[in-house]
Amino acid sequence: MIFDLSDALRALKPEKYVGTLVRRADDDLPWAIDEPMIGGPLFLDTSVYLDVLQGRSPTEIDVLLTYRLCHHSAVCLSELTHLFGRLDPKHASTKAVLQTITATIEDIPDHRLHAPDAVMWGKAGVLAGLMFRLSNLPKGEGHERRFLNDALILLQARQLGASVLTGNVRDFDLLTQIVPSARIILYRSVT
Repeated sequence: MIFDLSDALRALKPEKYVGTLVRRADDDLPWAIDEPMIGGPLFLDTSVYLDVLQGRSPTEIDVLLTYRLCHHSAVCLSELTHLFGRLDPKHASTKAVLQTITATIEDIPDHRLHAPDAVMWGKAGVLAGLMFRLSNLPKGEGHERRFLNDALILLQARQLGASVLTGNVRDFDLLTQIVPSARIILYRSVT
């Protein structure tokens, strides 16, 4: 068997976590504005693609994306391609949006696109469930699926030795409280 559940449980120790996770203060988090232009590799969260495409990425993100080595996740690929089925083909802006998404996907180099393996999927399931339990969010609102995608991205980045670049401050802060060996770089989109 490729996935060893007992190994995943030993690594994550879900039984040791009780109570509620609380988002840390901004001063205790790693922000893109404090990052040097040249540094370690980045693993992009879906928020980065969306913010760049919508012109909401702050200057420091554009600089990091220019100078750092960027890796991409098949998880984000699925979140982007989801739009091809979800958007109404009769809506006036759908064709332009899908052309932009197509160009973005075609720009991803094959050798920098990574898919999670069975071990990662198994650990991400435990991690997402743990995060959901400790966040006290209501059931049935899609949080668990979102947490699963975030956990996959975090674990992939950790395996590559990269930092997750994300505008999803809350979720990735909570995830790194559970997996402190993972690195993140956070930003807030420009509105």
